[in-house]
Amino acid sequence: MNTVYKFSSDKNIKDWHIVDDVVMGGRSHGSFFLNADGNGVFAGEVSLKNKGGFSSVRYPIGALNLQGATKIILRIHGDGKDYQFRVKEKSSDSHSYTATFNTSGHWEEITILLNALTPTYRGKSLDKPNFSAQTLEEIVFLIANKKAETFALIIDSIKLE
Repeated sequence: MNTVYKFSSDKNIKDWHIVDDVVMGGRSHGSFFLNADGNGVFAGEVSLKNKGGFSSVRYPIGALNLQGATKIILRIHGDGKDYQFRVKEKSSDSHSYTATFNTSGHWEEITILLNALTPTYRGKSLDKPNFSAQTLEEIVFLIANKKAETFALIIDSIKLE
């Protein structure tokens, strides 16, 4: 198993960036910080005002070699809500490859098969094959459940297997 990212209290998380619907006039707001246990916390509020409805946190990972990997394993503690995990083969790509996962409200491991990541652009499915690249350059956690809600997703680690 190859660790992509493991949070800890001494990690510098300045390369993790929030992108909310304010880029298109919305009013959602998210934040990303380390909690007292050293875990990454993606939290905030999704608003539907001004045709908004999403918040995301993005990490430019560089060119991560996926050779031999078939799945991503997320060790997370959610709030019972649905989230999306997204990857981009190239950070300059306009589309992402996406999988939606539900959280239980407890610590859990979420396994996402790389070849199950489906291509999307602005929430719409694309007529392209599922993810099959040998590298990826960006990972994203996003919440967009078509309702106004507060959210909190605690992330311990992201691994490849």
